[in-house]
Amino acid sequence: MTTITGTYYNGQLKLERPFKTKKPVKVTVTFEEEINTPLKLSDFSFLESQELLKDYKGSFSDEVIEERRNAL
Repeated sequence: MTTITGTYYNGQLKLERPFKTKKPVKVTVTFEEEINTPLKLSDFSFLESQELLKDYKGSFSDEVIEERRNAL
């Protein structure tokens, strides 16, 4: 499976890079709606986050590093 991002505008889909294939392939198009209202600090709860993570035994920073390595 290959993921290529692009932009859809006025009935046209423009991919950020070409994709060459010798036969038809199935695709899935997901339209990511833009958020019109920015998030505010009051949208987050430090205490709620602590409660949700109270039983987590790993390292959050290690998980972020691993996720970023896998994204390359």
